[in-house]
Amino acid sequence: MKILLTNDDGIGAPGLYALYQEMVKHGDVTVVAPDSEKSAVGHAITLSDPLRVTDFMKNEKFFGYAVNGTPADCVKLAYWALNIKPDIIISGINLGANTGVNILYSGTVSAATEGIFLKLPAIAISLTTFQSPDFSVAAKFAARLAKTVVKNGLPEGTLLNVNVPAVKEEEIKGVQITKQGRALYQEKFDKRIDPHNKVYYWLTGTKVELEMDDDVDDRAVLNNKISITPVHFDLTNHKFLKELNSWEIEL
Repeated sequence: MKILLTNDDGIGAPGLYALYQEMVKHGDVTVVAPDSEKSAVGHAITLSDPLRVTDFMKNEKFFGYAVNGTPADCVKLAYWALNIKPDIIISGINLGANTGVNILYSGTVSAATEGIFLKLPAIAISLTTFQSPDFSVAAKFAARLAKTVVKNGLPEGTLLNVNVPAVKEEEIKGVQITKQGRALYQEKFDKRIDPHNKVYYWLTGTKVELEMDDDVDDRAVLNNKISITPVHFDLTNHKFLKELNSWEIEL
């Protein structure tokens, strides 16, 4: 396989390195990732500033290309400017879950979405913790899933969003095909004062009202199952089209 790896946590993130270490066992790997953390930038792309690409070294060896842009920028630039034509794009391993509404905010998922636009199979993969992460289970699973995806293909316009519970391998209770949840966050802004006595705010939040359905991404992860959600980005509410037409909206 020719494999393109990217992420939104930055090219120095341990989750990306763990994924790289596993994927080089299975194919020809190229890393193109942001030069710094770009979490929750969604599908932002850079239009008003130049994109710069620098070689990134790890353990005194070339590791990949660092880009001063977003995750979506990285995939676009890899394909169109660096002439990297992979068999599959894998984005991750993200630190923290990308379930429910997080999918819309996630730079990890948005990088995989660029694969959709390029008609390439793509996987976004996340580990559902922010503390003491062990990426080994997620990395090994990503490799197995990548082989399956390349073999079988994905429907046009569809990526796989994968969330791996942050538990030991023996505690994983299987793999579950899921749908995106709709749980929202109870958000708040923590008001603070900086050293210059200026007020600033820091966004925090807690996910609330998780659906009870077993086939929802958040619920599967809570049940210690790896969640795989097929995601597409046709945002049209097809069920509402007929009724909206009946409104006879005119100029």
